[in-house]
Amino acid sequence: MNIDAVCDRIRQDYATFPADQSYDLYAEDVYFRDPMNEFTGVEQYREMIGFIDRWFQQPQLVLHRLDQTGPQTFETHWTLSWTTPLPWRPQIAIPGWTEYRLNDDGQIVSHIDSWHCSRWAVLGQVFGLSQSPSPDQPVS
Repeated sequence: MNIDAVCDRIRQDYATFPADQSYDLYAEDVYFRDPMNEFTGVEQYREMIGFIDRWFQQPQLVLHRLDQTGPQTFETHWTLSWTTPLPWRPQIAIPGWTEYRLNDDGQIVSHIDSWHCSRWAVLGQVFGLSQSPSPDQPVS
């Protein structure tokens, strides 16, 4: 699969997140990292998305931009938001970006998420101590 086709499928995945994700785009040994997790394997990636689907209320992944950065690399800029299943139902929003790398067969072999906020800022949102950062706000 070529990079344009992969990017089109990723756009569709963002629109339907967390349902109907294109796990077939990922190599079996895909490397994944975000500020909370680091692992290898598409099955662990599927389980992480399943956790979001089961435990978060109204999760959304809004795609702001997708840029091809090389012949086998592209970046997405997004905001992940949800309602936390706690009695006071805090709204959480995490703006961030993802760096994707493809192998020669057009499969995603690396998926690295970064946030425009710290883990502490996200925890602060749970307890009403901080506001959601804007998507363009750098991490300090």
